[in-house]
Amino acid sequence: MAEGNHGLGYDPGHGEAPVQELLGRLAALDPSASLGLRVIACFDELVVGNVNTRGLLSAAASLTGCVAGFRQDHPPRTLRIDPGGEPVAGGGRGVSLSADGLTVWLERTGEPHANDAIVLERLALAVRIRHSRARQGLDNRRDLPTLLDGAAPVDDRRAAAGRLGLAATGTYRVVAAPLFATWGGHPTGPEDVVGTPFGPLHALVVPGGTRLDACPAGIGPAAGVDELHRSFRTAVVALRLCAPPDTPSVDADSYGALIGLLTDLPADAVLPDVDLLDAITAQPWGPATLDALVRAGSVRQAARLGGVHHSTMTTRVEAVAAALGFDPLDGIGRSRLGIAYLVWRLRHSTVLDLPTPGG
Repeated sequence: MAEGNHGLGYDPGHGEAPVQELLGRLAALDPSASLGLRVIACFDELVVGNVNTRGLLSAAASLTGCVAGFRQDHPPRTLRIDPGGEPVAGGGRGVSLSADGLTVWLERTGEPHANDAIVLERLALAVRIRHSRARQGLDNRRDLPTLLDGAAPVDDRRAAAGRLGLAATGTYRVVAAPLFATWGGHPTGPEDVVGTPFGPLHALVVPGGTRLDACPAGIGPAAGVDELHRSFRTAVVALRLCAPPDTPSVDADSYGALIGLLTDLPADAVLPDVDLLDAITAQPWGPATLDALVRAGSVRQAARLGGVHHSTMTTRVEAVAAALGFDPLDGIGRSRLGIAYLVWRLRHSTVLDLPTPGG
């Protein structure tokens, strides 16, 4: 991926269009998603896109509905942007944050709104990064992303866990969900938007025995703080195996050691059995039949799971065996089919596709 482009059509010299595009994407997110997470995601995207100061102010103004301002000491410069993304002449005053000769503020009339503080905080951070005052420090790590980063030194991860209030001897699970996930009940625990190869995801750390009601969501295995980075990676794999509405969430424990194999599998691994499944899944009956065969212990049980007659399933099994070159219900063939089908599901997962507005 090219520098300065995060899949949203960013132009580092012109911030207004990508800001509006991103705000449009955020409008499609489920209203039950945490507003704080929306704000964090917004500014994280803008920082990665290297959006200019006017674009950052435009985002803050749009999110809060009031004028956002910026002042720089050296060289002197002041910029104020209204919620429509247009510059506002003159001076302004409001609640502000200052550091390193840079000041940002929100010109709110009346009492502050609930999201003003976090918007102002993220705006200040983004502006400092934009002006290279914090690119080596403030832009790259918050505590939860550090904890969930297996490349971070273990001492740094332990320190992050302590700051998050996690006990060194405790057992926790990491939940991974897209920002548009819906929650029947939101559990309490450290949470943040964490970057992944599949885009920013909502990561949440919960005690090992917590029950979840979220769609879609992947739940990683229980682990101590030193292994929560792996619980997160596994939770992302579990999330990608979701298929709402039939499978709104996936608990990694339900797949046992198999999901560990999937977690460690390189994205570019050459797996001929997976490629052979394309011919089968191209058939209208293909995906449902493969799913039934993987879950069943016999052709008769597969027929019940697939909702078809025994003779129909028998014919389909013969077609599957012919396409694969091995019996999918015999010995090692069953394992080959199971692994190939799970990898195929991961490679064709659409669970992270942003839903259309109102869809």
